[in-house]
Amino acid sequence: MAGDDYDYDLIVLGAGSGGVRAARLTAAGGRRVALVEKGRVGGTCVLRGCVPKKLMFYAAHFGEEIEDARGFGWRLDGEPRLDWAAFMAAKNSELDRLEGIYRRIQRENGVEIVEGFGRLAGPRAVEVDGRPLTAGTILIAVGGRPSLPDIPGIEHAITSDGALDLERLPDRMTIVGGGYIAVEFAGIFNALGVDVTVVIRSGAVLRGFDEDLCATLASEMEKKGIRIRRECLVRSIERMPDGTLSLRLAGGDEWETDSVLYATGRVPNTDGLGLAEAGVTLNGNGAVVVDALSRTSLEGVYAVGDVTDRANLTPVAIREASCFVETAFHGNPTAMDYDAIPTAVFSQPPLATVGLTEAAARARGPVDIYITRFKPMKHALSGRDERVMMKLVVDRADGRLLGAHMVGHEAPEIMQTLAVAVKAGLTKADLDAVVAIHPTTAEELVLMREPVPDPCPEETN
Repeated sequence: MAGDDYDYDLIVLGAGSGGVRAARLTAAGGRRVALVEKGRVGGTCVLRGCVPKKLMFYAAHFGEEIEDARGFGWRLDGEPRLDWAAFMAAKNSELDRLEGIYRRIQRENGVEIVEGFGRLAGPRAVEVDGRPLTAGTILIAVGGRPSLPDIPGIEHAITSDGALDLERLPDRMTIVGGGYIAVEFAGIFNALGVDVTVVIRSGAVLRGFDEDLCATLASEMEKKGIRIRRECLVRSIERMPDGTLSLRLAGGDEWETDSVLYATGRVPNTDGLGLAEAGVTLNGNGAVVVDALSRTSLEGVYAVGDVTDRANLTPVAIREASCFVETAFHGNPTAMDYDAIPTAVFSQPPLATVGLTEAAARARGPVDIYITRFKPMKHALSGRDERVMMKLVVDRADGRLLGAHMVGHEAPEIMQTLAVAVKAGLTKADLDAVVAIHPTTAEELVLMREPVPDPCPEETN
């Protein structure tokens, strides 16, 4: 029950993955909870990110599956064709269904959903479109949003939000950025028949991931017909009289495209929330600064998820929310463990990773590296020129698995299980002792026996 001095025990700003988890768990314990949201319930992942993007990934991949079927003897009359409007309608219907489920679960657990824009009005006080509310504890879980650079013509570009709601597929698309959102949409639109060019400022896609992982994915992307323009910077975008877009690069090069998708990063969604005015410390990127228990600088105010810019992944926000509930309401201070968080990129082919990259592991001490590259059995008959890469990073001193990386079909599904081994501190010998399941792609993980030779000293400098 809420205390006599407050309207609620908890007010949550933001109905994304972290917010709805925190609200539901707190209300389920008998406390009065308000969940404040100005838009739809479910947040970025459910409505503008993971879920619709994964549905697009499936839609795009069916084209390759149909092609591959011919190699297995399937006779298909005519050329397959995607009805984009029908797919978009089905996708939007599914999102509506999911939002309904999220709302129902909140109601069934006693959460009051307050529609409107909420801002922090002071210690233990919130305003929702001018309506004052108070709570003993406040949680900021408003997530993030795509960011755009300040260049001439940027109004002609779309972000990932717009890419999920295109009325029609363009003939040509330029994607600016080399992170996971950029490479995911590059693979999706390329597989749907769009002529895709990726423009990156650095020399490699997916900076921060393992180098072999990045190089393998880039090679596979280019084999599929995606052009990657490295070490390029877009200076301006201009709409031409015929509706096409002209991009000018820093070096003076120009080319035309039909659509420009910017995927150069996201920023915390803290604008207009009154956080700094209320005494909540923000960093230079606008993220809420928190301690290990997700506490902000203002007593009684916590923050979880992308708004804190720690590890911006949906499962992390959900786990942070659970830790918050334990800390704030169960008398059990609980810190999130950020070590060895597995993640996947739903590129085409997809990749997945957990633990340390080779470079990070070598910085700590001697390691053994195991790598295998092969054509999966499926493509023996399909004829598709696509290969799998698997890599294990092993501590030479004790044989412990420090990292695992994979590019190829079903990489995310395989990595989820392998992440258990890395997180549990299992060794390469533990993998070697497992009997392989044959014939599978995953069996290669327990069949790698010889580490690759160490690089020459000059190669490590």
